[in-house]
Amino acid sequence: MNLNKVLLIGNLTRDPEVRTTPGGQAVASFGMATNRIWNNQQTGQREQRTEFHNIVCWRRLAEIAGQYLKKGASVYIEGRIETRSWDDQKTGEKRYRTEIIAENLQMGPRPTAANGWQQTSGGSTESAPGQRQEAGDRKPEAAVADLPVIQEDEPEIEVKDIPF
Repeated sequence: MNLNKVLLIGNLTRDPEVRTTPGGQAVASFGMATNRIWNNQQTGQREQRTEFHNIVCWRRLAEIAGQYLKKGASVYIEGRIETRSWDDQKTGEKRYRTEIIAENLQMGPRPTAANGWQQTSGGSTESAPGQRQEAGDRKPEAAVADLPVIQEDEPEIEVKDIPF
């Protein structure tokens, strides 16, 4: 039995770059950083190590990544590891790149003033480094009415009642 499955939660290190293949498929690539924090057994000091990952999304997932994800955004990625190789045109050497091919992604918490984003009076959002994003470019907030509510006193669903 074989399994190639990756689960990552981290932050984008750069904005997604969206391209289109000659066949018309969208492909997005971006960098992502994850942190590992532990206490050193010998010194008792808290230590941290950051890993950097190359993420590739295809088709509709690429379009979504390009539209909604920005540098610094928190994201959850499910995917698989692939290593591709090519011959460097300048040196003729064989080059390798290991990437995470995303099969699913979930956006993390929406940026707020507490984590570096501020609402400006003109209806746009301004980040700490001074980047502006117009109101029409932002993700719509989910309405509270759209969230499903499960009541404890509701009867359980019977398998025979499921319509598929």
